[in-house]
Amino acid sequence: MLPSVFVVPPSTTKSLRIAVLADSDTRWKWGALTADRIAPGPSMEAGPRGGAQVGLALDGFLLRGRATPTARQLEEVGVRADSLREVTAVEFLRAMAESSYDIVVLALVGGGVQAMLHGLARVWDGLEKRPVVVTGYVGVVYEKLADGLLLRHGADLVLANSRQDAERFRAVYEGVDADASSVTEVALPFLGGAAYEGEHDPYTVVFAVQPSVPDNRRDRVYLLERLVGHARLHPEREVLLKLRSRPGEHTTHIEELPYQKLIQRLDPPANFRLVYGNMGEVLDRTDLLVTISSTAALESLHRRVPTAVLTDLGVREVLGNHHFVGSGCLASWDQLDAGHRPVPDEEWVARQGVVPDGSYAHAFDGARERIAKLLASSERPPLTPYYTPVTAPGYLPGILARHHLGPDGTPLPGAPAHDKEPGPVRQIVRRAARGAYRHGVQRVAPVIRRMGEL
Repeated sequence: MLPSVFVVPPSTTKSLRIAVLADSDTRWKWGALTADRIAPGPSMEAGPRGGAQVGLALDGFLLRGRATPTARQLEEVGVRADSLREVTAVEFLRAMAESSYDIVVLALVGGGVQAMLHGLARVWDGLEKRPVVVTGYVGVVYEKLADGLLLRHGADLVLANSRQDAERFRAVYEGVDADASSVTEVALPFLGGAAYEGEHDPYTVVFAVQPSVPDNRRDRVYLLERLVGHARLHPEREVLLKLRSRPGEHTTHIEELPYQKLIQRLDPPANFRLVYGNMGEVLDRTDLLVTISSTAALESLHRRVPTAVLTDLGVREVLGNHHFVGSGCLASWDQLDAGHRPVPDEEWVARQGVVPDGSYAHAFDGARERIAKLLASSERPPLTPYYTPVTAPGYLPGILARHHLGPDGTPLPGAPAHDKEPGPVRQIVRRAARGAYRHGVQRVAPVIRRMGEL
């Protein structure tokens, strides 16, 4: 059951209706804030970070799955909507067929976006003025560039969070003879906050972790040992381990080895502690942000907080820190222990769309203008994804089937589509199933993997 705190009383002044479908806490944050930024009309100014603006009615849909956010995660994100409910893919498509929206934001993994594009194309077939469909990425795009982009092709707008991403996205689409006009340069919607003005008391070092990088116990323990070692070396500093989720919760990626459990064996000093909560609030008191390749680095750079991207485990594509080559932020724990503070390269930072020079307020102007033109047009062409049963007959059906859709976007027989509130027994079974899944991911799978390495 989602908390009532996330429901905002409807306002008679709201005129533009936007639906956001998200599959995790981080994507809900991106999707809802993006909706707030791209809405034309009364909300043309960059909107507040906390919710929908006057002139905008925002309905949230959370796709049921392994990463469906908990009430605590939603509260931590802090983004409000006029309504918010959990749905299956088929339930969402039914809602889109029965309701009238102006804009639909798909804040999903690539396969989810592709499935919804085909499903929406079916339910809106014959409509002259279907909703405008928008999608994009929640952060740094450092892997599966072609795969992820082609799975998102077909939306009216594919948002690129920087000039660099926009150029890469267009190159991929043009390289396969797909229409690249949907690529629209914007910025990450959650950048903001006061600029760094100098050291705090105590000086605070924050290590922002990632659920999936690195992906093995040895490297994670190494990072924790170095972080704890930094705390012991600098007892006058406060050293924080910023965590994305609590044990048993999932975010965008699956976490098999939670840092909370690994740290228990290291006996950290008194100036070391774990923190949760909104990244922006943590950055308010940060003097040095350390990470492997988290999007938190871009939030930190946007606010001019000293930022270090670790090289201890190498600069490798699998870690994502290769994205920061040329940034001036690459550093090792040895260098940070000795007092080094990286100085970012201004040109590199500018290409990432994170310069706090006033341009961020206009970063979404292009997207708003494009959407306004689409909304004003008398008719809109049908959604036409690059992948079809003709172009990808061995790939597309499997993607659609994961969301209980057939090759033509219609629900498969037996697809879950019960949109009534589940009864107590069904809720208990669902929680038990999720608990079993998470236990398998975090306990059983690592043991089996270690046994296989013997």
